[in-house]
Amino acid sequence: MTDTLTAPLPTEAPAPVLDQQYLIEAVTLQGQGQDEEAERRFRRFLMAQPNDPVALYSLCVILLKRRAMAEALAHLAHGTQVAPHFAPLWAAYASALHAAGQRDAALAAYDQALALKPDYIEALINSGTLLRESHQHMAALERFNRVLAINPDYETALGNCAILLTEFKRSEQAIGMFQRLLHINPNYDYGLGLLSYERMHICDWTDFDTLVQSITDGVRASQRVCKSLGFMAINDQAADHLLCARTFAAHKFPPTTPLWTGERYRHDRIRIAYVSPDLREHPVGHLMAGIFEQHDKRRFETIAISLGIDDQSRLRERMLRSFDHFLDARLMGSADIARRMREMEVDIAIDLAGYTSDSRTDVFSHRPAPVQVNYLGYPGTLGLDCIDYLIADRHVIPPAHQAYYDEKVVYLPDSYLPAAGGIQIAERTPTRAECGLPDEGVVFCSFNHDYKIAPHMFTVWMRLLREVPGSVLWLMSRNEVSQRNLRAHAQAQGVAPERLVFAQRVPRVEDHLARYRQADLFLDTHPYNAHTTAADALMAGLPVVTYMGQSFPSRVAGSLLHTAGLPELATASLADYEALALALARDPARRQTLKDRLAAQRQQASLFDSATFCRQLETIYTALWRQAQLGTVRDELGA
Repeated sequence: MTDTLTAPLPTEAPAPVLDQQYLIEAVTLQGQGQDEEAERRFRRFLMAQPNDPVALYSLCVILLKRRAMAEALAHLAHGTQVAPHFAPLWAAYASALHAAGQRDAALAAYDQALALKPDYIEALINSGTLLRESHQHMAALERFNRVLAINPDYETALGNCAILLTEFKRSEQAIGMFQRLLHINPNYDYGLGLLSYERMHICDWTDFDTLVQSITDGVRASQRVCKSLGFMAINDQAADHLLCARTFAAHKFPPTTPLWTGERYRHDRIRIAYVSPDLREHPVGHLMAGIFEQHDKRRFETIAISLGIDDQSRLRERMLRSFDHFLDARLMGSADIARRMREMEVDIAIDLAGYTSDSRTDVFSHRPAPVQVNYLGYPGTLGLDCIDYLIADRHVIPPAHQAYYDEKVVYLPDSYLPAAGGIQIAERTPTRAECGLPDEGVVFCSFNHDYKIAPHMFTVWMRLLREVPGSVLWLMSRNEVSQRNLRAHAQAQGVAPERLVFAQRVPRVEDHLARYRQADLFLDTHPYNAHTTAADALMAGLPVVTYMGQSFPSRVAGSLLHTAGLPELATASLADYEALALALARDPARRQTLKDRLAAQRQQASLFDSATFCRQLETIYTALWRQAQLGTVRDELGA
């Protein structure tokens, strides 16, 4: 038996020496991905030396990585006070403030970091991103250009610079930058699509077929090769659009903890929130203004979540008057917007933007409402589990196509797209001379965006001009590069460039719509149809000829024509489209009959009746609310 009085005592490991070597070892562990052990050492070191900037910064990098935001902010606020000359602490503080939605404070912290270290690339990139999010595009471009002055091949700066150049309509510079980016990294996320989309914006069809095939192959392989909106301009298969949207959604919008967790609200009225960056002079704004005004305020409490600029327009003023609550959320973070919506106990949240410019799809990722809906602003599926429904019609999404949409499709009885309500077209029609048109000859009109003009459609248009002597093609492009390219394409196909006439901007939409009276026939685009523009043409009494394809964006004009009582103008092939347009161009009496039928429909079609359209939309909202409350929904809303 061992004598306990004389047995040796167990030896304790000596306490570590908390010197710079200990800190270096902790940093090395962090670099090796051993964050748990590194964090333990940083905390121990800081107990002895609470003001050490390297330890504070390194610990906070780990905390931010696992989203321990409150603790990270506390440490960083302390660190920037006790070590104000250590730039990484200011950059990390800015990153934490940015994540917390404190944009102004975040930008000030980034500026402190850059004052200490002007060539701090990470701070330049992150502050540029923040400025871009805040719609300060010129300031953001300056930050990214500073990065390129330091490292001309820095991919993130190249990509951001190119995208910002597109915002400033400097397409040729943007295209050059995209090409340079793809030369450095052929697999840059969405790079091929960005290049293709910007080329389409100036009607530059260089290597068009080859580029389209490469993008389509990449989408089908679930690669990050193209964003979904740009893909719609070059592809007409709903199945491909679904794959593209799912790839983008999985990359950009990972699941988050839902804010709404099954609670049932007891409101006197159904609370609906429209979330959009386009509550201003914008096609979506024009389409929806009349709907907002017509909502039955006895049954619905309406909320606007405005993500875009206040343009001080007449249209914006109409919207401010039409809502019960109008939240200007442009400078709020997405998580803060979602929390605000949850606090307001929104019953149904409607995304009017989808994957379009300045949207905030991540607001919906936080699940602020029991029912979340994709409607109007984006013609396709979002590929997200958090979006429950897509409001459409049976023309844009035939029942057989529902498999290509991750949302449950619910149908309006007529067209899903309303004509702009509350607008009276100017009584005076400008003369042909005032419009820059010849006194005689058929006027083919296509007031679509440049990016919707695909080469195969332009070839058809040029054949029509050759077949109809004295005719002209009236386009809307305000981009001088696009005009130059389109005239060159025309000349290459044997059409005199001056037979392309480009409409000038007019201040009032009422006067713009009056111009349609000087056109004889609207030629639609494919695979991305005219949407708002087709509705405008029909509202102004101008017949539209369209080619209905196999995807949502290629079927919108056809939907409008069916609702307007002119279904025979929606063709099922490119050959039929061309034959119909040619026949109508040669038959003025038939064109007049179509215009007369349109004029008669203006008095009865729901397309032109905001009040009726709004009641139909409210029927859907009520059914969706009941499903959330009771688990039932009217069968006729589905397939």
